[in-house]
Amino acid sequence: MSGFESIVGVNPWTALATFCNMIITFLILRHFLFKPVKKMIDDRQQEIDGMYADADRAKAEAKALEQDYRKHLDAAKSERDEILREAVVRAQAKEREILADANAQADAIREKARADIAQERKKAVNELKNDISGIAIDIAEKVTEKEISEKDHEALIEDFIRKMGDAS
Repeated sequence: MSGFESIVGVNPWTALATFCNMIITFLILRHFLFKPVKKMIDDRQQEIDGMYADADRAKAEAKALEQDYRKHLDAAKSERDEILREAVVRAQAKEREILADANAQADAIREKARADIAQERKKAVNELKNDISGIAIDIAEKVTEKEISEKDHEALIEDFIRKMGDAS
């Protein structure tokens, strides 16, 4: 073996010792370095996975809240529309009621005006009768130059008015 050692320069006992040292070093490193580092990496991975799970859960909650918000918003919009429809219906009913009251008041005013006109007409006719009868009495007194009794006076007035009504 000395020929082999001289060419390659490897001592088998040294190679065996080096190999054993390497295995011992590997086992020590694995126990004191690789396992804690692997545990630290696994813990960090679990923490990251937990963060992702929390983020996904928060995203799902946000989506559910958004859907809930949209439902409430749609409900509020439909309630607003219903309130507006009811307000329009009430306003139209109030408008019809006000118009009906106004028309009734206008009709009442017209009827009162007609009644007042009729009353004023009667009053004017009566005043005209009185004026005409006074004039007729004065004329009759002057024509006959005598006093006329109340009964004759009324008969003359009625006759005169009848003739005036026929003429018109």
